[in-house]
Amino acid sequence: MRPPVTILTEADLRVLVPLDLDAINCIESAFAALATKPVAMPEVLRLDIPEHRGEVDVKTAYIPGLDHFAIKISPGFFGNPGLGLPSTNGMMVVLSARTGLVEALLLDNGYLTDVRTAAAGAVAARHLAREEARVAAVLGAGMQARMQLLALKLVRRIHEVRVWARDPDQARCFAAEMGEARGVTVTVSATAMEAARGADVVLTTTPATTPILSDVAPGTHLTAMGSDAEHKNELAPALLARATYVADRLAQTRRLGELHHAITAGLIAADADFPELGQIVAGLAPGRPDAQAITIADLTGTGIQDTAIAALALSRAKAAGAGQRFTV
Repeated sequence: MRPPVTILTEADLRVLVPLDLDAINCIESAFAALATKPVAMPEVLRLDIPEHRGEVDVKTAYIPGLDHFAIKISPGFFGNPGLGLPSTNGMMVVLSARTGLVEALLLDNGYLTDVRTAAAGAVAARHLAREEARVAAVLGAGMQARMQLLALKLVRRIHEVRVWARDPDQARCFAAEMGEARGVTVTVSATAMEAARGADVVLTTTPATTPILSDVAPGTHLTAMGSDAEHKNELAPALLARATYVADRLAQTRRLGELHHAITAGLIAADADFPELGQIVAGLAPGRPDAQAITIADLTGTGIQDTAIAALALSRAKAAGAGQRFTV
């Protein structure tokens, strides 16, 4: 007899999988597995709908030793805020790694993607940002900007934040919300360069198609997570050329990350070798070389993160008896 399918809503998942150190550690373990285990992770399947500023990514991965794997459908329609709708949503299908049967539908509206993406940023900061980092610059003022900052605060004692966004009203809303609720001083900067000047950690969280940042001070760590498609580009290629560069998945960042643009510009060789974040986590590659180095984590998003966070959600749902079960 086929096992029942568990359906978990966004409300269920927000209770089961908050953005906390457990979520960060879950994603950190996934990156380590990517470096040390025979993970199966195909390239991202991508669909663009340019007339509506829309894109849909499908990601998946199998991690040996886990009972489940996830297939995630992740749309991003960046004109939606003008319609009063969120720009991202989506769902995950969780299947048995033994039988291939569907075991759960996670109707998270993109929430788990937000958590695992922010957690990946925290993993990068944990291994690459200086321990004494106290000042952060956030470029962008959307949901992921908020999540990245919250995750960063879990691994570094940030007390001052500068925010910049193309829409000044959004930046002001971000400053009011994050400052009052999170106990940090948040100020709005007129330009991205002004926000980044003197910051210890810079988080870039925009869908920019031309660079918004060209220079930072020695010792800065940058987590760049907006460039998850070939046409997106947040960092000037010359900045990568003089930094200590780390990929989430090198084959992927060569194709669609910030690295892709530095290769196209002729500043970095197409076959140049760089460490992956999982190798640093697993102790197979060094992280920050010294206090003065500029470090860049190029986070394009990997299917292993989705499988890891989905497996965590399903295990907690089973333990709590959460969700609705249907026999199909």
